[in-house]
Amino acid sequence: MVITPNTASEVIYPESDGQPMADNTKQFRWIVTIKENLEILFASQPDVFIAGDLLWYPVEGNPNIKKAPDTLVVFGRPKGDRGSYKQWEEENIPPQVVFEILSPGNTTKEMAHKLLFYQRYGVEEYYIYDPDQNELTGFVRSEDWLQEINQIHEWISPRLQIRFELTPQTLEIYRLDGYKFLTPVELDQVRTQERQAKEIALQQLEEERQRYQDLLTRLQERGINPEQLL
Repeated sequence: MVITPNTASEVIYPESDGQPMADNTKQFRWIVTIKENLEILFASQPDVFIAGDLLWYPVEGNPNIKKAPDTLVVFGRPKGDRGSYKQWEEENIPPQVVFEILSPGNTTKEMAHKLLFYQRYGVEEYYIYDPDQNELTGFVRSEDWLQEINQIHEWISPRLQIRFELTPQTLEIYRLDGYKFLTPVELDQVRTQERQAKEIALQQLEEERQRYQDLLTRLQERGINPEQLL
């Protein structure tokens, strides 16, 4: 019997590019804030997949073609854990929206390469925020090209239905129901305030009930039937 060795080598798609998720705390905070608020926004939609710093491989058989957006959003794919986003295993659906948060280490050349990559492989909306300069740049697809959005202030994302507002100090992002994107700490503070408000309301209700009960008791002690007063 002649044994023919298997010469076809398996293609390996690494789940890490060896680069840190963020270069500093400010960049990391923005990545987490955008990613987690989008998770909350689309929590009830099982076919919206959102990830942060996940390697995206658009071409089967070529692991060198890849990018790891700070945040990516894919409509039409189920939620769930993934080691990477292999597009051919995802009904060939590319991320429609990507976010990049700049750090001082990002170069113009690097960002130009990312723009061309996202343009070539099907991204519909691409947003770049520089928290140090408080500058937001956005691109939206027009046929085969990602065209820069001329007026980004008050821009509403066609896909995400969120509004971008640039104040003199920072970027603010709002859902169309008016809720603002908050950091995890701010979200916890809101939950704490809501819980405290509920506890105060319940306490006030209990105090009102107790005052009513005291009044009934005093009337009965005086021989007055409260039901006869109605």
